[in-house]
Amino acid sequence: MNLIVSPVGADTDLRAALEDLKMGRYAATHDLLARTAENWSLRARRCHQLVADARDRSIIKMWRDEDPNNPHAVTLWAKALTEAALDLHRGGGVADVVGRAAAMAQQEWKRAEYLWPKSPEPWIGRLQLAQLVLDPSSVDPYWNRRVQPWDRLNDPVMHFLGPWPLLNEINWRDLGSREGHHRMREYFMYRQSPAVALQYVHWLVAGRVVNPELLVLPLYALMDVYRQRHGQGQTGALGFFQTEQVRHFAVQAYDGWFVRVPHTEHAWLSQWDLNYLAHALVACGETHRAARVFQAMGPYAVPQPWQDINASLGRSKDWRHEFLRIRSSVQR
Repeated sequence: MNLIVSPVGADTDLRAALEDLKMGRYAATHDLLARTAENWSLRARRCHQLVADARDRSIIKMWRDEDPNNPHAVTLWAKALTEAALDLHRGGGVADVVGRAAAMAQQEWKRAEYLWPKSPEPWIGRLQLAQLVLDPSSVDPYWNRRVQPWDRLNDPVMHFLGPWPLLNEINWRDLGSREGHHRMREYFMYRQSPAVALQYVHWLVAGRVVNPELLVLPLYALMDVYRQRHGQGQTGALGFFQTEQVRHFAVQAYDGWFVRVPHTEHAWLSQWDLNYLAHALVACGETHRAARVFQAMGPYAVPQPWQDINASLGRSKDWRHEFLRIRSSVQR
């Protein structure tokens, strides 16, 4: 089977919209998001890809300026501004410049919320921006109406401080939001540490999962811890994923999420989720389960987690060679 490196996977409608953007047009993007409607998980994946290429953002801005009352255009532009602010921050940008970029994104999310109040997307965007600074007045337009203290959850087990009201707003609109909980995991990872993010995920999957997609979150959190501990080739890397903990989470995600998805819907699944699950299953020895995940992936793959695993173990610089070897061995 050939290998196609693409997070778009078999989503041909998304691929057509991306090609349209590269031609300087946005009609296909408009139609795509209108059809996606309130399928929030699929919508989040599609929006992420639509703003991933900075060169396409000028077309999105043109659409937003030409149709300022279109919630799809405003939401997509707000997401593009949010990604730009985060890129500036992670690239070591000057604080004032990052602050102005974040303020522009916040203003656009305010308009997006006005145009489509039932959408969780403005709150997901605000949760992303909380990675920059946890100032309630800057990330939550209703912060002074909240039960105080703002950043504490009323749960005797969860003691971490964080933007919990933002996550609550997301869950109110999309209970068990995959995107919202991923952004909360990233908040704890970037603002505190990968180990804290892993603890958050442990807390989440311990009986609090209403959306089976969330069962894949521990695999992302474990990979973040791996990068911190072994990303530079430190000893012990090989044994990290060969533990009962990894096997528990990998099998839980497979049995609780993957096998429950009909084969006819595999094309709509996140390629990132499938790749993280396939890797974890292979690494902990669950090759029969992994073979079925590879089958669902078809010819597609994304670089992570394979690329970082490959580099940390000092293997071939081209992760695709190792990926093809692994896929072939488990599908025999």
